[in-house]
Amino acid sequence: MARRLFLERRTYRKNRLQDAARLLPVLGMILFFGPVFIGGEEGQGAGLAEWLVYCFVVWLGLIAVTMLVSRALAEDPPDTASGTASAEAGADMPGPEPRA
Repeated sequence: MARRLFLERRTYRKNRLQDAARLLPVLGMILFFGPVFIGGEEGQGAGLAEWLVYCFVVWLGLIAVTMLVSRALAEDPPDTASGTASAEAGADMPGPEPRA
């Protein structure tokens, strides 16, 4: 029988955010090239101005989503065992003596 793997909520969330970050380029390609393949009949397509606005909006949207995902991934609180303890231990140790 297979055992279930339990991940902490923080670890699970970080893994899903990493997966989302890996899929953002694929989403960008779909959004940029999708309308090219969906195009309607001859002469009924969107004009150049509409295509440029669409590409600019998609580009800005991808930048915003990437910023949100990267900020969420950067929010990694330090471990209480290693981060805080090592900082406190370093404060108690004397530094090198100044030369006269």
